[in-house]
Amino acid sequence: MPEFILELKKIGYSYHSMHGEIQALENISFGVREGEFVAIVGPSGCGKTTLLSIIAGLLSPEKGTIAVNNPDGSLRYPKVGYMLQHDHLFEWRTIYRNVILGLEINHLMTKERLNYVDQLLRDYGLDQFRDKRPSELSGGMKQRAALIRTLALEPQLLLLDEPFSALDYQTRLMVSADICHLIRQTKKTMIIITHDLSEAISLADRVIILSARPATVKEELPIHLTLQDDSPLAARHAPEFQDYFSRLWEVLTDKEKGGEEIEPNVFQS
Repeated sequence: MPEFILELKKIGYSYHSMHGEIQALENISFGVREGEFVAIVGPSGCGKTTLLSIIAGLLSPEKGTIAVNNPDGSLRYPKVGYMLQHDHLFEWRTIYRNVILGLEINHLMTKERLNYVDQLLRDYGLDQFRDKRPSELSGGMKQRAALIRTLALEPQLLLLDEPFSALDYQTRLMVSADICHLIRQTKKTMIIITHDLSEAISLADRVIILSARPATVKEELPIHLTLQDDSPLAARHAPEFQDYFSRLWEVLTDKEKGGEEIEPNVFQS
């Protein structure tokens, strides 16, 4: 197997307050390969978002290290794009002015990057809405705009924190399938947090299952679906799909190993 481009080694983290210490993560170890899609699932409040914030560099782990192995042999940390649960688009800016915001802030308004933004708007079906305000777009379209804003900076590693959770179920199915198909075409590496087991199976190459807090890695489940159509929507009809779903559910609800009882597709970060 190819070498991990990013590897977490025994990561630990606790929150401290006047009332004491709350241990969020304990001995978290896993790696991500270039071009791989990894989904992280786990019980409510187990520390998934904390883990993503550590990978993004927004928090520093109290224990453990993150090792980097770039294909060119360098040790620089991958350029990270972080997409949150909500789109956070500014109503006083048009969609176009929203998606180029990162370029403005980082003084990267070059012709090449702006041409790339134009291409992204076309690819994600938003070109004709570039002069609209966020309130004039549907929830799915606003999430597409938020992703374009993230991709405009050309990150090597995409971190998605339940990016489709605010959408209704039908829109979520269509938008998640469409967006992740387009991301795969760019060969980006992606880590996504989701509370939807079906979404994790249909989108990811591997699913990492976390325990209740303090989170540890209970299991890593590689996903191999036999499909003629490799779209995320078609994945839900693959012959192996139900077996993977049952396995994820079994691991997540294993009380003897410290899991907590949860309902399918509704547990949160």
